Amino acid sequence: MIRQNEDLDVRAPRLRAGLVSRGSELTMLREIAIQSARVERRLSALLDLSMNPIGELLQPEDIDLDVAVSSKGELLERVAAIVARRQGLPCGPVLEALTDRERLGSTALGHGIAIPHARMKQLQQPAGAFVRTRCPLPFDAPDGQPVSNVLTLLVPANATDRHLQLMANAANMFGDRSFRVRLRNCATADEVEALIAGWPAVSAEQAPSLGSAAAQRT
Repeated sequence: MIRQNEDLDVRAPRLRAGLVSRGSELTMLREIAIQSARVERRLSALLDLSMNPIGELLQPEDIDLDVAVSSKGELLERVAAIVARRQGLPCGPVLEALTDRERLGSTALGHGIAIPHARMKQLQQPAGAFVRTRCPLPFDAPDGQPVSNVLTLLVPANATDRHLQLMANAANMFGDRSFRVRLRNCATADEVEALIAGWPAVSAEQAPSLGSAAAQRT
């Protein structure tokens, strides 16, 4: 009996160490699986020209959910900070570009969606950010509904065609009612990124009014 207890005392640290090692391995494997899924989505987007190009702009780090802001101004500050941090730019010019565009007319599309956008000479490539607010905000939307889902798009100053392409794809994407429902149900930035990256540019269900509104405000 004493011998058995001694054997257990000797084996216990090894068992604990084995469990810790097994837990670390599982954590590492989960992380590898997540990264592999992201790479696969990116490759699919590159190989399939029908994929939404907006998915190429957004990583989970460009997405912020359940943001506590109380006004359109605070919201623009938040998205400007995300873009500035990710693109290595000062926040001031990004916020100024978005605010100047918003003064020309609301970028809200309806159905609780807004797409603040602008062109910037400081940018070398298109950039984006997605924010979902904790509480919907007044945004002067065409349908009068407050906004909670905000996709921000910025492009270099001379990228006119790219700007129009991204805006058209965004309007089509948000015009898909089933997409909007799935977007509301996303709980994490990874889920939002996966949903947007996997959405096709040509949807069976579109809302022409959204696309028209976006074109008129661009």
